[in-house]
Amino acid sequence: MNANLSAIARPQRSRLAARVILSFAALLAAGTTSAMTSSSLIANKQVEANDLSIGYAELGPADGQVVILLHGWPYDINSYGEVAPLLASKGYRVIVPHLRGYGSTRFLSKDALHNGEPAALASDVIGLMDALQIDRAVLAGYDWGARSAGIVAALWPERVKALVSVSGYLISSQAAGQQPLPPKAELQWWYQYYFATERGRAGYAQYTHDFAKQIWQLASPQWHFDDATFERSAAALDNPDHVAIVIHNYRWRLGLAQGEPKYAAIEQRLAQSPTIGVPTITIEGDANGAPHPLPATYASKFTGPYQHRLFTGGIGHNPPQEAPSEFTQAVLDADRLATSRGAR
Repeated sequence: MNANLSAIARPQRSRLAARVILSFAALLAAGTTSAMTSSSLIANKQVEANDLSIGYAELGPADGQVVILLHGWPYDINSYGEVAPLLASKGYRVIVPHLRGYGSTRFLSKDALHNGEPAALASDVIGLMDALQIDRAVLAGYDWGARSAGIVAALWPERVKALVSVSGYLISSQAAGQQPLPPKAELQWWYQYYFATERGRAGYAQYTHDFAKQIWQLASPQWHFDDATFERSAAALDNPDHVAIVIHNYRWRLGLAQGEPKYAAIEQRLAQSPTIGVPTITIEGDANGAPHPLPATYASKFTGPYQHRLFTGGIGHNPPQEAPSEFTQAVLDADRLATSRGAR
């Protein structure tokens, strides 16, 4: 290249570099979807608890206040890919387990009933805490995870310092599942009735990833996740027990499948709709497309220090992944609610 051409090229290269830098800065400032969903969690630990070998990720100092983050269906621990590191950076010991039927969690016996009833899932949380010698933790969850966290808070309040629950109070029973809902609400439960059929079981087994992606889109219609984000979580659905657990869960709700006798006493207590007295923050997204109760219908179920927060800006059914900063702040504030109550 001669001197004249080089002199012309240098300013062009400088302008190009400046544009790249400005574009990158704009992406960071905007908090794009891809940037907000790029982190992943690895369940690189296992512990035996409650008939399971539970796979989980752990972040933060071993002596920190424990926070247990519980995912829903059909998601996985990567819903907390942003939240868990944020909490760990604040000094919390963060535990993020795969639910039964997900990821690296496995049954210890090949003959175990593939039981997805709520009492079993909540008991898994207590079993995990016992196995890890955790006396008390802050629990946070959405979907199935919120239900399990709420059950633990209601029945074992001494084990829960504070609770963060998306969509509030989700404790129910088979008897409640027999009650008809208005047509619009029934329509949202279409997959529950699909799963009640053999065709539905076979369809979910054959098209698990496609089915999950459709649920993601319907439940969070304004969340524009990319394929890499979805596939990162969908891998957890390849667990050999996943389909059986999901089908049992939804059939149990309709009284079409029975649970295990060892959980009968717990289910009887849950059928009484027990109140939750631990400090709690409930959350709802302003664009949640999944079935969910209105906050006014469950506020009275929380008898301790309580706050409700509406996440705006198109947040759907998976707030920890769609709004990680706001969800993290809710966990921090719930812990402060508990600490301030203890101080009084």
